[in-house]
Amino acid sequence: MPQISRANSLQPERIERVAVFIDGANLYAASRTLGFDVDYKNLLAHFRQRSYLVRAYYYTALLETEEYSPLRPLVDWLGYNGYSVVTKPAKEFTDATGRRRVKGSVDIEMAVDVLDLTPHLDHAVIFSGDGDLRRLVESVQRRGVRVTVISTIRTQPAMIADDLRRQADAFIDLADLAEHITRRQVEPRQRAPMGAPRPAQSAARATPADPFRETPDLTD
Repeated sequence: MPQISRANSLQPERIERVAVFIDGANLYAASRTLGFDVDYKNLLAHFRQRSYLVRAYYYTALLETEEYSPLRPLVDWLGYNGYSVVTKPAKEFTDATGRRRVKGSVDIEMAVDVLDLTPHLDHAVIFSGDGDLRRLVESVQRRGVRVTVISTIRTQPAMIADDLRRQADAFIDLADLAEHITRRQVEPRQRAPMGAPRPAQSAARATPADPFRETPDLTD
């Protein structure tokens, strides 16, 4: 057996510094399409067990015109349980067909935080499939930080842009992570073709496990 020097044996093993950045609407859409709900407590524990978790961010847009937002219980819970929650006002409009739409991209907010934190990281983990983030990933890599992107290709169509998947140092399919971060199984959702009408939704208030049920099109 090779001899280990005293100096080497006393040298502490370096723990990777990791930060997690979650596009809330994007993760919700992917997990529900795959047929499970995310347990955010388990998600945090999963990364803490494997690294030094510097910070975990959760991003979402909120409609300020609504008296009650189905996202509020989740946002409040996350803020008290280890997440840095970043919200922005969502924009509501009516499209050419007369349908109510809500626009709420959080790409800019995420990009600012990722770049600010990069000097303190070894590894950035991004929960999103948005191709607009490819340039952000490239910029972070130039600064010497590895980037893992988590989304899924096990849906039709895939929920991650090819450009983003190719740019990342590593891609993890959300389906492979499910056993570590699942809250409960749900019926998988079929992705409707663009422009197809959506099924009627229940008027019951959403729980923190189902926060986007009454908030249409925040994944755009």
